[in-house]
Amino acid sequence: MKIARNIETSMRPNAGARAWQRMLSGRRLDLLDPSPLDIEVEDIAHGLARVARWNGQTAGEHAFSVAQHSLLVETIVGEIEPALDARFRLASLIHDAPEYVIGDLISPFKAALSLDYRAFEAKLLAAIHVRFGLPAELPPEITKLIKRADKIAAYYEAITLAGFSREEARRFGQPRGLSPALVNTLSNLSPLPTTEGEVRFLKRFKQLSAQRGARTRSRQAKRP
Repeated sequence: MKIARNIETSMRPNAGARAWQRMLSGRRLDLLDPSPLDIEVEDIAHGLARVARWNGQTAGEHAFSVAQHSLLVETIVGEIEPALDARFRLASLIHDAPEYVIGDLISPFKAALSLDYRAFEAKLLAAIHVRFGLPAELPPEITKLIKRADKIAAYYEAITLAGFSREEARRFGQPRGLSPALVNTLSNLSPLPTTEGEVRFLKRFKQLSAQRGARTRSRQAKRP
């Protein structure tokens, strides 16, 4: 099990300072040394549905949440690789799960931070993966696939919600090869109310978990 451990020591300037976050489930998650045992999907769904993408600078009555973005990325992954194992579709759904406690920082700000933000984020994501039976570190091809879907989602969010021109949004890449139905969906994004985003995220998580469980039982039944 390979979990990132190269967190800058400057992240803990006072060894006695509180470094844990209390969740509504009652769990206390140590942010600098997260344990999979302190992670619950209900807390993740609740948090992500209340974290705004694009620093909240999106059109609409509601913020476009990380929960809704996560659902979008999982849908795109399924479009690109329809036969993908359910466990990796689950990984795509929770690809931004660390943001349920650390928020969604825009990329330029992440780069400007003095601490190793990405290592911090990776360590928390690894613990989340372990909690839900995924590899702490995903295969490179799966990471690449999720990143591709993430950029496609960002492109359409940028032009439909965040006020970017198509030229400006090309920094995320130029999406190609998507079905007309999916392009239509992506071109007409509408931010969900907080509670609906939370419910939809939880529902999809449970669906993918059930599919994964059914496949595992099927493989076990076929063993001699």
